[in-house]
Amino acid sequence: MAVGRRDKSSQLSNRGSRIAAAIGIGVIVGCIFAFLFPHGFFSSNPPAQIRPLANSNLQVDLAPCESTEKINMLKSDIMRLSDKNVELKRQAGPFGTVKGVRTNPTVTPDESINPRLAKILAEVAVGKEIIVALANSNVKPMLEVWFTNIKKVGIPNYLVVALDDVIVDFCKSNDVPFYQRDPDETIDSVGKTGGNHAVSGLKFRILREFLQLGYSVYFQM
Repeated sequence: MAVGRRDKSSQLSNRGSRIAAAIGIGVIVGCIFAFLFPHGFFSSNPPAQIRPLANSNLQVDLAPCESTEKINMLKSDIMRLSDKNVELKRQAGPFGTVKGVRTNPTVTPDESINPRLAKILAEVAVGKEIIVALANSNVKPMLEVWFTNIKKVGIPNYLVVALDDVIVDFCKSNDVPFYQRDPDETIDSVGKTGGNHAVSGLKFRILREFLQLGYSVYFQM
């Protein structure tokens, strides 16, 4: 009976020592994990999450400041432009009092350049203005429509620059004022055989003669 009690007490003491050893091991392991993982074993790095939140709050706080600065800058620009506009209005003066400056130089007529053309223009032109058409036999139908409409309207100051003899005879038969240039190989080679676009290229050379005589010219063909 005494032997059974001793065995039972020894078993209890062994069980207690095992529990104590397990507790000690658990404490040691816990200390090791606490040292190696100070933020916890399953931590998702909270400080990293806090930083973006702090930055976002900072941005939200800065946004109103930036918009206020932009508004102030726009206001200052508007004030500056308004002051400049007032100054320009003051310099220009009241509406309708500013006179334009004539930029076209006055041309002194020189009839010696082309006396024959000067004589024709003196008879046909009105107020130093004349309507001119360049034509050869290739554009004869267009020319007929042109001077027929001009006669119907009653415009007196028009002239045909005839580039070949066919147009000269055509103008004479229809009582149309005309001018035939002196022979010029450069102009005649194009003027007598060229089409509408080729003839139009001669306008600038012929225009110079009219301008040197002091006339304003309006080419229609």
